[in-house]
Amino acid sequence: MIEKYTTGAMRKIWADENRFRKWLDVELAVCRAWAADGVIPADDLARIENRASFSVKRIAEIEEETQHDVIAFVTNVAENIGPSGRFVHLGLTSSDVIDTAASVQISDALDVIIGAAESLYESLARLAWKYRHTPCAGRSHGIHAEPTSFGLKFLGFVSEVGRDIERLKSAREEIRVCKISGAVGTYANCPPRIEARVAAELNLTPDPVSSQIIQRDRHSHVVSALALYGAGLERLALEIRHLQRTEVLEVMEPFGKKQKGSSAMPHKKNPILSERVCGLARLLRGYAAASLENIALWHERDISHSSAERVIWPDAFNAAHYMTDIMKRVIGGLVVNERMIERNLNLTGGLIASGRVLLALVERGMTREDAYAAVQENAMKCWDAAQRGERASMRGLLEADLRTSLLPRGDGGLDELFRFDFFLAHVDEIFTRFPIFEKLGLA
Repeated sequence: MIEKYTTGAMRKIWADENRFRKWLDVELAVCRAWAADGVIPADDLARIENRASFSVKRIAEIEEETQHDVIAFVTNVAENIGPSGRFVHLGLTSSDVIDTAASVQISDALDVIIGAAESLYESLARLAWKYRHTPCAGRSHGIHAEPTSFGLKFLGFVSEVGRDIERLKSAREEIRVCKISGAVGTYANCPPRIEARVAAELNLTPDPVSSQIIQRDRHSHVVSALALYGAGLERLALEIRHLQRTEVLEVMEPFGKKQKGSSAMPHKKNPILSERVCGLARLLRGYAAASLENIALWHERDISHSSAERVIWPDAFNAAHYMTDIMKRVIGGLVVNERMIERNLNLTGGLIASGRVLLALVERGMTREDAYAAVQENAMKCWDAAQRGERASMRGLLEADLRTSLLPRGDGGLDELFRFDFFLAHVDEIFTRFPIFEKLGLA
């Protein structure tokens, strides 16, 4: 991942230093397991544990000659240990070390993502709660539909991030497996009891059956969960981009005092953070596609997955973590313009209540076809007036239409049908479905 989108936590997890450290943790756990079996003498184990170390630079030098990173790593560790180094990597194949260590790295990275997502979840919940009783224009196809609640709009994102968190947790459980089963997964040179001891030490579970590798559907589950999470963040970011459009202007991303929006147009305040999230979500979907391609390998395995994973894993986790941090920043500093929300709600002169008027006519005895025709004809007059730059009142047009005589007349007769609180009558009930509000002390 380029430096701009790299986070400190992910840099640490995916750095070569940490990768080799996890490899060494696996090798040492295997040595201790063999020692418990009496295969490695106690004094040799003591020397291994005291002297085992590596140098990233030295590993690179050896790999330049061997063209094999695990051999380079084992060689470097053994030369630092001395004669007892012959026991390092006993009975193992490279993927025993690589895949088991990767399970730990991926689990650690998922812990970071889940923690960040939970923080975003709480921020979204606070925003949704604050505006739960604020009516706003609901939209479908980008066109005003019926009124909704501004908080309910964001409660949908709360719900989605909550599902994403559960998917990420599920992926974490699926990837927390180790594989210490040898060259083709038969345990011929390293019995299952060694794997069981290593798994217990590393807080993993033995993979029930592996070939030379842990099967890549597990890893694809992880990357696909990240891609789904990214798609949800993109949906949130896209909504904010729409709401920040000049013609809408119901929200604005945080904008710093010294921030500049355009090199040519000083007036610009662009939703660049949300746009960045939308762009990075595309990368995550690409990584998910590559991870699916990694599932099908020749026989017990080939190595075509390896080169892709060296890019996919650090980049996908960096992108997901960075996107989460960006959205936390956006939601935490989001400027909500309630005046514009109200202005947009009333923009079409009452058209937004057409559905309720339709039902009122049907409830009073008019056929649905006749009621629809009467309401739509008056609605189109409002649309036509708007296109001419004029304002028309849906309520006034209905009062003048004899076909709607079934509706109450007189002062305020139709007011009831145009009250926005009618549309929000069940919002509080919807919010009770989410325990987060009690947890945050809001409900």
